[in-house]
Amino acid sequence: MELPDPVQARLLDPAAPSPADVDSYRLLAADIAAGVGVVAARHRRRDYATTVTGFLDVSWDPPTMLVSLFEEGRICEAVESTGAWTLSLLRRDQEGVANWLASPGNPVEGLLDRVPFRRAPRSGAPVLDGALAWFELSTVAVHSAATHRIVVGEVTAMGRGVTEGGADDPLVHFARGYRSLCR
Repeated sequence: MELPDPVQARLLDPAAPSPADVDSYRLLAADIAAGVGVVAARHRRRDYATTVTGFLDVSWDPPTMLVSLFEEGRICEAVESTGAWTLSLLRRDQEGVANWLASPGNPVEGLLDRVPFRRAPRSGAPVLDGALAWFELSTVAVHSAATHRIVVGEVTAMGRGVTEGGADDPLVHFARGYRSLCR
């Protein structure tokens, strides 16, 4: 049933949103609950990784996913250059890893020295140990969107880092903080 009064809205100029518009957007977008993962790639014999909440299962035929990466980030260059990457989905008790890999100014050398990982079978990209699930992907498309690149990849390998019963407490990002689905 349509209600008689108009929806309360803040109208933006898409070509030039004001700082107040951006602040309002950030506040409202924080209400999107999202899983937390780590995208990683191996480029020029160096490991790159970052925490992400912008990823999506696109299709199961063929198995395809996408991730949103900041275009000026080192991980974006590594993923675009190699064409292969991994996505490890984090457990609630991996919040420290999420914080570390989301920190600006992380070292280029030794980034994963304190993060247990193994190598993906095809690309050699890092797969975080104990991840709820992980996927190795081959890039099939890259799209520019504002300050980010949307990287679409077909799954070439996948697995689980915990036993099936241990995959019941994912790390979730909501209202600008990490949360748990379990009490």
